[in-house]
Amino acid sequence: MNRERLRFWLWAGAGLLAGLLLRLWFVAHMARAAGDSLVYGEIARTWLQHGVYGMTEAGPTPGSIQIRPTLCRLPGYPLFLAACFRLFGMGDYRAALNVQVAVDLITCWLAGALAGRLFGRRARLWVLWIAALCPFTANYVATALPETLVFGLVALAFYAFARWQDAGLGTNRWLWTVAAALACSILLRPEQGLLAAAVLPAMLWRSLATREARSRPLRAALPVLAAALCAALPLLLWTARNERVFHVFQPLSPRNANDPGEVVLHGFGRWYRSWAIDFASVDEFCWPMDGARIEFASLPPRVFSATSQSTSAEVRIRTAALFADYNTTLELTPSLDARFDALAAERIHDQRALYYLGLPIARVFDMALRPRTELMPVADEWWRWREHRAQTAFAACYAALNLGFFAFAFAGFTAWRRRAWLSPDPPGPGQRATRELACAMAASLLLRAVLLLFIDNSEPRYTLEFFPVFLVWTGALFAAPRKTPR
Repeated sequence: MNRERLRFWLWAGAGLLAGLLLRLWFVAHMARAAGDSLVYGEIARTWLQHGVYGMTEAGPTPGSIQIRPTLCRLPGYPLFLAACFRLFGMGDYRAALNVQVAVDLITCWLAGALAGRLFGRRARLWVLWIAALCPFTANYVATALPETLVFGLVALAFYAFARWQDAGLGTNRWLWTVAAALACSILLRPEQGLLAAAVLPAMLWRSLATREARSRPLRAALPVLAAALCAALPLLLWTARNERVFHVFQPLSPRNANDPGEVVLHGFGRWYRSWAIDFASVDEFCWPMDGARIEFASLPPRVFSATSQSTSAEVRIRTAALFADYNTTLELTPSLDARFDALAAERIHDQRALYYLGLPIARVFDMALRPRTELMPVADEWWRWREHRAQTAFAACYAALNLGFFAFAFAGFTAWRRRAWLSPDPPGPGQRATRELACAMAASLLLRAVLLLFIDNSEPRYTLEFFPVFLVWTGALFAAPRKTPR
């Protein structure tokens, strides 16, 4: 091993060690298993103990239990938790978080390795360090949610795409690696089908890039079509299971995370979407609804804007009456939901452009650019300087760091485009064109941004899936100058 290679491995090892210490610190101080984490864990526990993919509930008689099958969550993350519970002990979420630490370090390595293939060894080392020290992705290893696994599968899919291309296309182990990464990511999060929608067409495009391939399109496209079938196969099995158990066609988890037969009330959701923008509204009003008290005084002034049928004062009185009735029983009844729906209908009638376009765009920007302190002991309304100055200062720095990731990523993408999507390895006339890979990465972000326009909850974690791509794009800023062949 020459001196330069030894130096590289020493720096790479130091970066991974720094990333390991950062993630262990998050697990030690901010470990969290609540909300959706407990739902995933309950499904995993029921699956292991009773052989049923479902939930355990109290039975009709004292001390009895009953098992209720469910389809409210896809089976990917419950399967991961079930494996951890079997290996390390039932209900041991801490062990699952430690496994997520290892997965996230692998993600850092994959992002660096892909950047190295695209932009050279120097970029590989820089991206590895940046990924290892990224606090936003590192923080999520400390919560029992599928995000960390999704980050790894996104990085693996794009890395395997690049290796498949370098291996000469066709049928090889990297093709099946892409298929496996796409299949597993879809089983973790339903919107990850958009990753397949970005990657597989780009691979098909690459397969038909030459004149010889276009002369035999079916033969050239067959490997990618086979990969697409393999990626969809687990989802087909899940759909068949839902048809057998519930007699419904449900290939993904439902939008409202409900099982067949459960009543879903839409009035409150329409009213909430008619004014909500930031994550603070999600935490204070959306999640507590139907079970917890909600403070009417915390509603922002825009909730009480006048409509064509009611003045601002009348809207305030009606809204106050709604919350007074709800806080009496802490239950969203159908009659109460209908009153929310009537109020929402007035707002939507007067502000259609705002409801269908303005507010969704604002929510996407909030998901992308807020400080990402939702897992930390930082107030949701972090901008209130007089109430918590230290938290406001910290959150502002976090927001600036998050914005920096976006800025450097798009600067790197621009630099990559100016290089005509060419990779510096090998240099000279043999440089590899990576246009299709670049387009697949960009398409995955655009498709996800469009999907988020239809998401009610402005949760910053929904834009964290951008970061595996952002990290690779940032590597273009550290690429060695491209040599022009004579």
